Amino acid sequence: MTVRHGSIPAARRAAPAVLPALCVIAAGAIMAVAPAGRARASDAPEPRSAYAVHCAACHGQDFQGGFGPALKGASFVAKWASRMDRLAVHISETMPPSDPGSLPPDAYAGIVASIARANGLDPAGGAKAGAAKAADASATEVRNLDQPEPNYDRYYEQVVRQRRETLAALRTVSDADLRAPAPGDWLHWRRSYDGAGASLLTQITAANASQLEVAWSLALPNGTNGITPLVHDGVMFVNSSGTVLAIDAASGDPLWTFSRPSPPGLPISQPRSMAIYGDRLYVPTSDNHMLALDMRSGKLLWDHLIASSSGTLMISAGPLAVRGKIIQGMAGCAGVGEPNGCFVVALDAETGKELWRFDTIATGEPDSWNGAPRAERFGASIWATATYDAEDDLILIGTGQTYHIAPLMRKPARAGTTNDALYTNSTLAFDPDRGRLVWFYQHMPREVWDFDWAFERQVIPLRTRTGERRVVATIGKIGILDLLDAKTGAYVGSVDMGFQNLVKAIDPRTGRKITDPALDPDPDRSRFICPFATGVRNWPSTAYDPGRRLIYVPFTLSCMHYSWRKGEGFDIAFGMTPPRADDGNLGGLAAIDPDGMKVKWVRRQRAPSAGSVLATAGGIVAYGARDRIFRVVDGRSGDTLWALKLDQVPSASPISFMAGGVQYLAVTTGGGSPNDVTARALTPEIDAPAGGVRLWAFRLKSDRRSPR
Repeated sequence: MTVRHGSIPAARRAAPAVLPALCVIAAGAIMAVAPAGRARASDAPEPRSAYAVHCAACHGQDFQGGFGPALKGASFVAKWASRMDRLAVHISETMPPSDPGSLPPDAYAGIVASIARANGLDPAGGAKAGAAKAADASATEVRNLDQPEPNYDRYYEQVVRQRRETLAALRTVSDADLRAPAPGDWLHWRRSYDGAGASLLTQITAANASQLEVAWSLALPNGTNGITPLVHDGVMFVNSSGTVLAIDAASGDPLWTFSRPSPPGLPISQPRSMAIYGDRLYVPTSDNHMLALDMRSGKLLWDHLIASSSGTLMISAGPLAVRGKIIQGMAGCAGVGEPNGCFVVALDAETGKELWRFDTIATGEPDSWNGAPRAERFGASIWATATYDAEDDLILIGTGQTYHIAPLMRKPARAGTTNDALYTNSTLAFDPDRGRLVWFYQHMPREVWDFDWAFERQVIPLRTRTGERRVVATIGKIGILDLLDAKTGAYVGSVDMGFQNLVKAIDPRTGRKITDPALDPDPDRSRFICPFATGVRNWPSTAYDPGRRLIYVPFTLSCMHYSWRKGEGFDIAFGMTPPRADDGNLGGLAAIDPDGMKVKWVRRQRAPSAGSVLATAGGIVAYGARDRIFRVVDGRSGDTLWALKLDQVPSASPISFMAGGVQYLAVTTGGGSPNDVTARALTPEIDAPAGGVRLWAFRLKSDRRSPR
């Protein structure tokens, strides 16, 4: 697939503005006004060529201009004959104006070829190929006045030099950097290997958060899901629907752009984050490739296909970089189209070569699928980026539920067989070098209600009667926090947030959840279960504040009418309904004290939660909800300190970083997630805004800087 990269202003790729109005296809029709005059047959592009479809309405069938400037003649030849390769890059990066880069690569190639033929040029012509023709044209014809002269003045050169210097100053990201990121950097999906989602910065505090304001914002290409930027040495990197940008984190100005358009058809899920390691960015794609880009230029270094995207298999979570390996989990695995189910894969960071793979559906003995053949074992998707426990040298990752419950509804047919369905709803701990499973813990064996435990794992300290213990903390859809020993996976304890009616008791020794038998699936009647299948919590991640030793959880309250469609492939169905004791406040933020094994406080609001939570050492907590409000609250009490209604729903993971000595908060809005449809039904008065994805950055008013 053709890619474009390195659109650094230093290369002057975006300077010559000769194509300001490449016309756009909208709703299946060309939006254009017929050009005046009649084109000569020899000048016209071939019928239905890419130029005829996308360009002629503005630039003329005869290339002589109309609403757009002429693309033929002596002036055009003089400017472009020796730079046709640059013209090709310019067109692909700036056209059509409403959605640059949106056409397929062969369409852009066809447009350039048509323009070249109309001028008697070689589409691939370089300096030597076109120099004579350009010189001749300049000498014999008067310059066309509709060709703007790029203003490469001293100011332009200064900006270009500053951007070059910013990129050149980026330090190589070492293993030590990934283990202990600089306070001003955000190097992982949740900033650090432990998955905490917590910043060490302290400029923004509970005392001054009311003075926050918008520092800058930047529109991004449309896509799905909440996307999380990375920040290193004052440069931000973000991926939206296959377009990766490097951005000056202080000003919001793009430094370079790489684009690998998504395949036709909007995917249900795009990867939500990237990884950074060495001098490279590692970018997963919606068609299941992993790309390695040079972080200073955006140049593509390698492209590895992890798995075909022909079935339900997809990448939703971002990768994790650990000691020269890129760890990526796969999701989907919803049926017979994925005969091997989901898996975790490790790629060589230098070459992209696959090093190991672990299937998340158990196939051997003992049989935990109640005798079901391989073709009826579905699920165990990986929806969240892995965590790395550097002390124990373990990759920690969570899995989702099965999509076909029939084998689990029968009693085990023989001795030694269970219907636990490994490794669904589990925490898996791997040796990063070989992919060997060191330990696992299944949070809900035989889970037949679509209540995943597939989200972030956090490695945190826990005070116990015998001293401090390192544990893995994770909260499933059902709103129950489980704590496991980080080294062995042994069960330690649980905290129920109190928003569910399925689990009636938890075994204090094993953590086994004892469910209400009256809520078991029945093919003849529906069950009223809380929460709905999207959960008390879902993709939006929790945050752990190591100073206050609290876990902050974004939540949504809901219930469902649940039924088992016996005999079907995807054999469960559910309809969302509000809680019966509904007081109108259906979303909010809760703080859990893991040391005390209790919920410390709950703050509720009307709008369901939408984005992840950010905690900082300054004592603030930030998160977004479906009412488009981005909130900053006091980490001790949950009291609101500052709030701003944005253009779209802040459905991503907020981050905090330092640039130019100033602390910023940032969040992406728009894009949404597959859960949006049901969340809208809970609060129908909250209108869904028009489409669009935007990156917002905030700082204190006292930290204003003049635009450069």
